[in-house]
Amino acid sequence: MRRISNQTGALIALSMLAMPMSGAAIAQEQAPVAQSDITVTGIVPSFMGLPKGPEVKGVIVARTGDKIKVRVADGTDQVIGVTNETQVKASGGFLSGGKKLTVDALLNGLPVVIKTVQAPSGMYASQISFKNGDYKTAQMIRNGTQQQFDEQTAATEALRGRVADIDNYNIKGTTNVYFATGSWKLTPEGKNELCTAASQAEGTSNALLLVVGYTDSVGDEDYNQTLSEKRANTVINYLQQYCKWKPYRMLTPTGMAESDPLADNETEQGRQQNRRVSVNIMVSKSVDGM
Repeated sequence: MRRISNQTGALIALSMLAMPMSGAAIAQEQAPVAQSDITVTGIVPSFMGLPKGPEVKGVIVARTGDKIKVRVADGTDQVIGVTNETQVKASGGFLSGGKKLTVDALLNGLPVVIKTVQAPSGMYASQISFKNGDYKTAQMIRNGTQQQFDEQTAATEALRGRVADIDNYNIKGTTNVYFATGSWKLTPEGKNELCTAASQAEGTSNALLLVVGYTDSVGDEDYNQTLSEKRANTVINYLQQYCKWKPYRMLTPTGMAESDPLADNETEQGRQQNRRVSVNIMVSKSVDGM
């Protein structure tokens, strides 16, 4: 079900004033940290003696020292260690031609698949793999977007300065996806709606997506804030990983807890409508119609 909020302007103005930095925005804000090489070929014997851990699929949202933080599809974060025994691999393109990769290839915003082992001190990556196309996208994010989307540059500067001026944008559409009480798991219907929204945005020239998470009024303020952020991050990850929406065309997601309700929180039907994430298709007025 798709609904258009008549309070879209207010929600976006508020969201830009209270942006938590996460997902692709973390990739834009954090500078790379100098690291040593971590690439070797073959299987390292010391890893062979350790039990296998789970395979982790997600997006790198931070890295420092010998650890990386990966945000998985349900919006939670996994901290995984890397060592000189970790193998880094790329598939497709120039990076797959035998060139050794270093920790510098593990950029914020990069979708990865990680094979892990369990050590007494925690979980470590035995192999980290990614697609060359995703690496190029992450590079563009780190470098301030080489394609120089005018609307994204303006949006990034506004966010950095905490400037909220909705008059700079035209809202082309809003898609709402809904969640069960206390949950940030997408429904099959919600997944279909997200890819439909991404397709609609793809057909809109110079479009950006702004994702905002909400809750109903049940629960305390801190709980609802965290829950709304998890819902927004789940939607961001699904849009990027499954609907193939490019991270550099995404404005910083945020959670707004129980703010801007669509319906009355005094009824169950109203609360169902308020447990949502809004995906807003936006175009900077400076480039609209180009």
